[in-house]
This record gives sequence, C-alpha cells and structure tokens, in this order.
Amino acid sequence: MYFRDSRQHKLPHIHVRYQDEEVVVSIPDGNVLEGKIPPAKMKLLQAWIELHKEELVADWALAVTGEQPYKIDPLR
Repeated sequence: MYFRDSRQHKLPHIHVRYQDEEVVVSIPDGNVLEGKIPPAKMKLLQAWIELHKEELVADWALAVTGEQPYKIDPLR
C-alpha cells in the first residue's frame, strides 16, 4: 500500500511486485485493476487477500490518511 493512494484507483487496493512485474489488486474482491503477475502467484495473492481482507481494509483506511498501516503476515 502506498500512503494517500486513492486518486487513480478509488477502490481499496494493494500493489504487489513479483520479479519484474507489478499488479494492482482491489481488496474487496481480489480483482486486477492494473498489471499482471504469473497466474499461480495471482491465485496465491487472491487467497492471501481473502484471508486478510478485514486487516487490509483497516490498513487501507490508515494509509489513505497518511497513517502507518499495520504489518500483515505473509502467505506461507
């Protein structure tokens, strides 16, 4: 998440980098807003979003106001 990042993509979203690729994914539904990563990694990312949806939405609310979001455990 980037601070105050609500202008281009109005929905709550995250930016994810994998190797040389980047994808922007909406938090509520896991849909791709921009970019791409390999399909297998995308499935893992969407599963992670589903597991941490409430935490991500809370962090989004903090980040868009310039506050520090909380850390969320990675998918293992």
